[in-house]
Amino acid sequence: MKEILDLIRKEITDAFVACGYDEKYGRVSLSNRPDLCEYQCNGAMAAAKEYKKAPIAIATEVSEKLQDNPMFESVIACPPGFLNLILAPGYVTDYVNAMAEDDRKGVDKIAEPKTVIVDYGGPNVAKPLHVGHLRSAVIGESVKRIGKFMGDNMIGDVHLGDWGLQMGLIITELRLRQPDLCYFDPDYTGEYPSEPPFTISELEEIYPTASAKSKEDAAYKEEAMTATFELQQGNRGYQALLKHILDVSVSDLKKNYENLNVSFELWKGESDAQPYIPDMVEKMKKDGYAYVSDGALVVDVKEDTDTKEIPPCMILKSDGASLYDTTDLATLIWRMEDYHPASVIYLADKRQELHFVQVFRCARKTGIVPDTTELKFIGFGTMNGKDGKPFKTREGGVMRLETLVSEINEKMYEKIMDNKTMEEDEARKTAQIVALSAIKYGDLSNQASKDYIFDIDRFTSFEGNTGPYILYTIVRMKSILHKYEESGKKVADAKILTAASESEKSLMLELAKFNSAMRGAYEENAPHRICAYIYDLANAFNHFYHETKIMTEEDEKKQAGYIRLLELTKEVLEICIDLLGFSAPERM
Repeated sequence: MKEILDLIRKEITDAFVACGYDEKYGRVSLSNRPDLCEYQCNGAMAAAKEYKKAPIAIATEVSEKLQDNPMFESVIACPPGFLNLILAPGYVTDYVNAMAEDDRKGVDKIAEPKTVIVDYGGPNVAKPLHVGHLRSAVIGESVKRIGKFMGDNMIGDVHLGDWGLQMGLIITELRLRQPDLCYFDPDYTGEYPSEPPFTISELEEIYPTASAKSKEDAAYKEEAMTATFELQQGNRGYQALLKHILDVSVSDLKKNYENLNVSFELWKGESDAQPYIPDMVEKMKKDGYAYVSDGALVVDVKEDTDTKEIPPCMILKSDGASLYDTTDLATLIWRMEDYHPASVIYLADKRQELHFVQVFRCARKTGIVPDTTELKFIGFGTMNGKDGKPFKTREGGVMRLETLVSEINEKMYEKIMDNKTMEEDEARKTAQIVALSAIKYGDLSNQASKDYIFDIDRFTSFEGNTGPYILYTIVRMKSILHKYEESGKKVADAKILTAASESEKSLMLELAKFNSAMRGAYEENAPHRICAYIYDLANAFNHFYHETKIMTEEDEKKQAGYIRLLELTKEVLEICIDLLGFSAPERM
């Protein structure tokens, strides 16, 4: 279906052209004065200069041309030259009825679908997820879901941090604690055990212990660096340990991401890029892009148009070790070879912008990525506590994501049990669903690039611009539909009738904005656009609900129309919250 705004624009543009004016002046937008009109056109103001006429004269001329147009209830020319537009209730009703009949509720898939890889998550193995991983996970998951809904082939890659010194630190500490393990015997030739020599809890304790030791003990750090080098050179025992580390970590990560309703199509990591590095380095040298500077191998990425210094992209350190730049570039090689994506989107802290500028430029300059492939960085702001500082535990440490989710689950459980309408088991399950909406909506309702305050009390409220408020609205609709069906009536054959009140028409107008909201969210990779839309839609429905006697309406045809309108609103809201990565319970 065409967007309602595009349909309006066509009519206004045709009227401008019919009056002898350029079509470019037929631009229409949502009204910034909803008390006066629903849509507006300011084209007469711009046309006045070109046509040497008073703006109001042009606006009056165009408005007269539209007086008999069935799309509009009124088209009024207002000084100094505005066109105030109010749609005919019947036209709006026809539009939402068409939405109701459409499986996708009026949103067409894009004409030319493409393959898009979304790089989000970025956890380090052997370390628990903390609150700093929240934004990447929920924004990336939503961007992926929106793209998929619009028709693209979306591939999410967790991109594990599973290489480098942290692996050497774990191996070194494990060798200190269990020196007799076969992994440390250079003469061992048998099969290595299938069971790991540690649990996830032990692994999560080993790494920070080793990291702290390396900062105080130079010899220990040197030993860890040697272990890292030997691992990267293919040490058989260390490779087997790496597999154990990955298996244990990934299993735990999957469980934690599942609790966030986040999933990845690919569980690749920095280690998967390693086989591509030697050939990549040689080619960069051979083609004359890479050169040695202060012992390191670098590629210049500065451009003449730069207004600030852009350092070279470092490919290898002076000791021959690779860096994040190196693994990101090598990762792009296998992504291009295996998937030929039209676009690669990266979700990361906005403070990493320079890194991605360097990597993107280097990838293009060296031919790793063709000009036809889009490389996009979505940098997100910081999740802060009420004090405006990065979100911490009460003790001042970095909070585990698992702990945050658990705390919000408990808070929602207490609120639900206060109502005393559910058994404990159902209340627990419902609390998990609602808590997830609080976490995700609380994050996604903010523009990604902005820092925001993570206010648990506000985010878990059933009032205001929150996930629980959106879910409560959906649950209210489900309850009404259930009662309607219990009375022996069916919604299927009902039609939405012409709006009988301002609140009913306002609800229809909000519904009619659905495909426009989706297009904006898709084109801008902006889940917050969907949050803003469903908040307005939920408000419009609740206003309609409070003003309309739905279940006590005696006119069955009229009541069926209300119910069909309610059902469409519920379906649109459910599509949207699924794209945000959460769902609604049956009751709250």
